Amino acid sequence: MKEYFFVKVQIGIIAERGVFLKLIDEIESLIDMHQEGAYWDFKREWYGNNKDGDMLIDIICMANNLVNKDAYIIIGVDEENNYAILDVTQDTNRRNTQMLTDFIRGKKFAGDFRPVVTVEQVQLKDGLIDVIVVHNSTNTPYFLKEKYKGVFANNIYVRLQDSNTPVDKSADFHQIEYLWKKRFGMLLSPIEKVKLYLKKPKHWGNSPSSKDKKYYKYAPEFTIEHTYEPDDDRKGYEYYLFAQTDSRPHWCEIRICYHQTILAEFDGVMLDGGRYFTTTPNRNWIYFAEHHNLNVSYCYMVKGDINYLVHEFYYVDDGDEERHAHDKYEECILIFENEKEHQKFRTYVEKNWNKKDEFANDIRIPYMDQLPGYNMDVFQEEYRNMQILRRMLEAFREE
Repeated sequence: MKEYFFVKVQIGIIAERGVFLKLIDEIESLIDMHQEGAYWDFKREWYGNNKDGDMLIDIICMANNLVNKDAYIIIGVDEENNYAILDVTQDTNRRNTQMLTDFIRGKKFAGDFRPVVTVEQVQLKDGLIDVIVVHNSTNTPYFLKEKYKGVFANNIYVRLQDSNTPVDKSADFHQIEYLWKKRFGMLLSPIEKVKLYLKKPKHWGNSPSSKDKKYYKYAPEFTIEHTYEPDDDRKGYEYYLFAQTDSRPHWCEIRICYHQTILAEFDGVMLDGGRYFTTTPNRNWIYFAEHHNLNVSYCYMVKGDINYLVHEFYYVDDGDEERHAHDKYEECILIFENEKEHQKFRTYVEKNWNKKDEFANDIRIPYMDQLPGYNMDVFQEEYRNMQILRRMLEAFREE
């Protein structure tokens, strides 16, 4: 088991770099094709201030692409000169992710759904280019509810092959229908559909066959159930139990099904004597070879992952006791916005763990009864390290 987790951690360490190298490879391949396409567009230089309308419609069209992928506006490629690379370093109109996000946030989008964009710098052998990555989403179609610099309100613009919808027109009916189907999850696989449905716990009903089983009202073939049968392999304690008023472990199994097919299984835990029920966190390790092979374990969840969605699904704030148990649980784990943040934070910890004592002031470790057969010092160290990591995560986010 340790060998498996070691491999998993090593993969995690290089995951972010691997994603970026994949982006570079994809951008190079698109440039080598010497043509624009259904999810990529070339620009010789950045949009000037008098071309904000052009930039907005390009972003909307890419967000409404019809191939269900992240889309790219690649800046620094001269189509009229054999797709030569034009270094953008000195381009006075360059914008970073925050500037572009602020630009989009200031526009009146229908339903307040706005495209999510990031700006990536890609260094090629012939110079630096910028790539506006328009991230794929189920919030389509994106369209304005107020006109902005020639971009009409209520017009739905799409990217079709290598062209955008003309600014004074709207997309064809079947293209708009596709985008609405995408929003309603009609184009998703069963596992992606259930992730969408879990975000709407009020749309789930109790099964007549079991009080511990629920079904999605608008697609009852999707069910979620938790069982409390004793599990001989899972009777022990975890450090985060000791933050609860009642620290006794009560483990169970959570199962999500589509018809009779199991889509996902998780371990679940009843906290504080059964006052609160949720999924157990993921566990990982950070290794410090320079510290005599020291390894620090941590428990975490990533927003958007199905494990976190189930965690959110089961939380109903219906009283102080459940809220207290929920909050104490989340105080003992790390919750990341996305996997990219997770991997960046791991790198941050590797570089700054020698400063851990600066983050350890006034950490209060809960009282832990001596349990037969357990080394309570291990639980105390795990709890202390998690509180240090939580404070380091706050510092990381501030930087």
